[in-house]
Amino acid sequence: MKQQICKDIYWVGALEWSKEHFHGHELSIRHGTSYNSYFINDEKKVLIDLVRVSHADDLISHIEEFVKIEDLDILVINHAEPDHASSLTKIYARNPKLQIYASRGGQTSIKRHHPQVENINVVKTGDSINIGKRTLRFFEAQMLHWPDSMFTYCPEDKILFSTDAFGQHFASPERFVDQVDQQGLWFEAEKYFACILTLYSAQILKKVEEFSKLGWELAIIAPAHGLCWRENPGQIVEKYLEWAKGVNREAAIIVFDTIWGGTEAMGRAIADGLNEEGVSYRMFNAGGADMHDVMTDILTSKAVVLGCPTLNNGIVPTLALYLEELRGLKFRNKIGAAFGTYGWSGEATKRIECGLQEAGIEVVVPAVKCQFNPSAEDLEKCRELGRELAHRIKGS
Repeated sequence: MKQQICKDIYWVGALEWSKEHFHGHELSIRHGTSYNSYFINDEKKVLIDLVRVSHADDLISHIEEFVKIEDLDILVINHAEPDHASSLTKIYARNPKLQIYASRGGQTSIKRHHPQVENINVVKTGDSINIGKRTLRFFEAQMLHWPDSMFTYCPEDKILFSTDAFGQHFASPERFVDQVDQQGLWFEAEKYFACILTLYSAQILKKVEEFSKLGWELAIIAPAHGLCWRENPGQIVEKYLEWAKGVNREAAIIVFDTIWGGTEAMGRAIADGLNEEGVSYRMFNAGGADMHDVMTDILTSKAVVLGCPTLNNGIVPTLALYLEELRGLKFRNKIGAAFGTYGWSGEATKRIECGLQEAGIEVVVPAVKCQFNPSAEDLEKCRELGRELAHRIKGS
């Protein structure tokens, strides 16, 4: 199964078709994933990144279509998280003379996970190695998305091995973005950024600027998950800049949970108010929606509106999960509002507003709350909240 990326460079990774969650249960994935490893068949036999140890046998069989493990010369580990490096134990056991190249942080991580490993060569931005007809250059890409992350670039083929940056959780027998369904692929690329990289937006902007100054021409971007970018590979770089800057559509995301239907009715009234003013929206029931898909929609939407009943003098657990996720991701340039019902105490809306503010989301419209089910007057207040929020979205 020789899958060529370009002349003398091959994908030798592994596919994970049935996986539904990643990072434990912290990220939902709908299209499986891939663990990408690349073999460069030059005077030096080079491997770029590894796979999860559960798929080490796939990796080894793919490599040995070209060369025995014992005859590999160089291993570049761009990022030492276990999904990209835990199979090192099996590779190193067969080839302890293998020369490993990693960042300073990568060296630390490798030694913590694999204390028996020697021959780790630390590289930094500006360093390079000759492998025969080709040169490999290195670029430190800290916090994209770990401190140890780095890129490896081959100028002769104009290919960038970008570790987790520019990737997607997308299992496919094809190896290039232009070979698959674009809507599904781009959603996964956006989801990867939204749920894994958003917190590091400032660092992404800084690192892309540093990288651009190097003047490295790109024909192919080969990430550690998903498919390679070869038709206008710069398009995903531009999208990363857009997402990192917090460029938003005139849109709102409404997320609610309900016990007896009151908050759902309020959410629908808010949606009506947004619609009256020509602002698009999507509405999700937190009890059944995929939270990570919702976060992906939030990434490019200007407003976030959350609502639920008061429960145990606070908010329902499903909304607490959303607020905690928002707090951790720290989306940029968002505005928000709250709504909710209550029986006798009514703390939910205040808790939601505080949670939004902790997430860096500016609360721009006063909350609407009502006792038990909303009256016609309450629903009109919700529609007015939607209209006012629409004006703030358009004026931003």
